[in-house]
Amino acid sequence: MSEFGIHNPACPIGASGFSTTGTVRYNFGAAALYEEALRRGEARLSAHGALVAETGQHTGRSAKDKFIVRDADTEPHVWWEGNKPMTPAQFDLLLGDFVAHAADKDLYVQDLIGGADPVHALPVRVITELAWHSLFIRNLLIRPDRAALSQFAPKLTIIDLPSFRADPARHGTRSETVIALDLTRMIVLIGGTAYAGEMKKSVFTVLNYLLPQKGVMPMHCSANEGKAGDTAVFFGLSGTGKTTLSADPARTLIGDDEHGWGPDGVFNFEGGCYAKTIRLSAEHEPEIFATTRRFGTVLENVVLDQDRVPDFDDASLTENTRCAYPLDFIPNASTSGRGGHPRNIVMLTADAFGVLPPIARLTPAQAMYHFLSGYTAKVAGTERGVTEPEATFSTCFGAPFMPRHPSEYGNLLRELIAAHNVDCWLVNTGWTGGAYGTGRRMPIRVTRTLLNAALDGSLAQSEFRTDPNFGFDVPVSVEGIDPSILDPRSTWADAPAYDRQAERLVGMFIANFEKFEAHVDAAVLAAAPSIRQAAE
Repeated sequence: MSEFGIHNPACPIGASGFSTTGTVRYNFGAAALYEEALRRGEARLSAHGALVAETGQHTGRSAKDKFIVRDADTEPHVWWEGNKPMTPAQFDLLLGDFVAHAADKDLYVQDLIGGADPVHALPVRVITELAWHSLFIRNLLIRPDRAALSQFAPKLTIIDLPSFRADPARHGTRSETVIALDLTRMIVLIGGTAYAGEMKKSVFTVLNYLLPQKGVMPMHCSANEGKAGDTAVFFGLSGTGKTTLSADPARTLIGDDEHGWGPDGVFNFEGGCYAKTIRLSAEHEPEIFATTRRFGTVLENVVLDQDRVPDFDDASLTENTRCAYPLDFIPNASTSGRGGHPRNIVMLTADAFGVLPPIARLTPAQAMYHFLSGYTAKVAGTERGVTEPEATFSTCFGAPFMPRHPSEYGNLLRELIAAHNVDCWLVNTGWTGGAYGTGRRMPIRVTRTLLNAALDGSLAQSEFRTDPNFGFDVPVSVEGIDPSILDPRSTWADAPAYDRQAERLVGMFIANFEKFEAHVDAAVLAAAPSIRQAAE
């Protein structure tokens, strides 16, 4: 049974007898959580009314500190090559120590939903020691109404205690930070990090485990819908433009990061957005920028100037600055969080090598190849030790959140693409005219124009050429676009240097895909790029 308000001594809050003698605040709204966060010194107010918090040492996810309990139920279903195991005994010790650590703490509880499709919805109870974390997850997941809360029965419990420190010798962890998922008992423990994104991605990981066995494809993607009811899905890793490109004033936003694709179409897992804000501007991303000036938005690791106005160009805390806000802060957001079967799938990559064209059309086999590859690139300066462009291959555009073998997701996606005759596109939001440091970032106007043409169907009627490196189709001309930018080789001052760079990138794709070769058919293998072609 879910409740509102404040409860005191020895109040049980679920999860194997988890309880505290402190004060428990249930399902507080934004105003009350603002008061709590400010009273406790957890956060500050911006000049425009957003709540501003810092996460300390951890300004991003701690992927190397994430574990899944390996037991009789999970053993045959989890992809253990890509996920770290924890024994049930280690998890029991960890849970017991979490319970002891929280025994006298004031806590905040939110009862929320993961998944806008009622058939596949996951009721989640989130217990936090920080008030601003409670507001964050309230913004990010779906908020049941009072009637639904009166009957709320959680199927997943998340306990988030940043002040807890794991003991590697006792708990089998790598460090004092831990994100541990017991997918049998449906409990998630998060300790040693104040980065709020761990909570939302834990829900995503659980749904990625549960849904494929029900024939539902979980996707790390944004989604929107045109006036004709045409749904588009945008896959992409962080920094490739999922949130920016899906926030289109001419289309209804279904969601910006996590969705399922089932028998009735696409549905959002979340009730909010978690957008990057580094170098955010009102000119280029007006809808997202406007959310940062609203009461209820959480700004994470954003620097304020002396007047408490956010300085979105200041990366002194991290490049990974964020804002978390309810979906309805976007004017044209969907009220249902649901859409029809996709008409278009867009795979976004930020190619810092300057090799890929701004847009390419993919066959179903090529789509599966690029989905399993999940390519993007880090650029110099964004992470310690990165001094030149560095390829990143994150299978299914979300490897850290995929408990099952990537081929399960890839095959399910391919079946859905074939069943619904979906057009697939690869879009490069990275560099053109040279690699990072020499070329320039792909103009967002170019990307939006090409996307609009793809989504309205006109691009499919264009003349195409076959890319000599990757074998996919690239448009020769598009109205409103300089034809030269469609041919990346022609934008380089040194064409032979482009050829060498292309051959290098092709080699990276081939080497990365070796681990999937035994899990795909001949058509997908034939969709691979070729070093021989690239060198011609």
